[in-house]
Amino acid sequence: MHSSIIKCFVLLVAMLCSPLQSHGQQDTWNTEHYRNRMEVFSKERAIDSTDIVMLGNSLTEFGGDWNKLLGRKHVRNRGIMGDNIDGVMNRLDAILARKPRVIIVMMGINDLSQGLSADRVFEKYQRMIDKIWVHAADTKLYVQSLLPINESFNRYETLKGKTDIVAMLNVKLRHYCERNHISYINLFKDFVYHGTNEMRRSLTSDGLHLTPVGYKLWAFRVRNVLKE
Repeated sequence: MHSSIIKCFVLLVAMLCSPLQSHGQQDTWNTEHYRNRMEVFSKERAIDSTDIVMLGNSLTEFGGDWNKLLGRKHVRNRGIMGDNIDGVMNRLDAILARKPRVIIVMMGINDLSQGLSADRVFEKYQRMIDKIWVHAADTKLYVQSLLPINESFNRYETLKGKTDIVAMLNVKLRHYCERNHISYINLFKDFVYHGTNEMRRSLTSDGLHLTPVGYKLWAFRVRNVLKE
């Protein structure tokens, strides 16, 4: 009971401390692709307590069949291209209501690309984590670091100058997870050139999205964590 009260208090504080957003900011996630993906999800077998949910944006979606990647059954791909943290919050209740066994989340790069600061994205991320913590206490949560980017591809104007900001956000997330005893998967260090914050070119197709080799590395790290 005491633990539940603390969790509810944490969520309430997070909600009260977070500034309200404009209607435009709230709607950036509400794309045709988002709605199409939600329709696909609604037609699939409902998530249940045996499932591992891979929650994220295009990086997760483009992984395709995560059952094959992770060598497991009951892995559900809940990635949506272009999604940001507001979009995840919009669909999170439906996932939490089904009480999945595990949620493995990676979000934030689209929020940064939309001009939000690392501090602002971190605030949003905290709200998302706290919501999972409060409403799915029996679900094991893994927070993954954001993956690095490689600006030398010159593909994404909105990510220009964000290489070090991604690393900065990861530090905030890692410290938050450590303080709150949440499992954190540091993928970032495996994807960068040694001593830099830049993604290795062999792992990315365009400076943001992954090659098959990149997905194999990601899956390898997650598989090892799930064995622990």
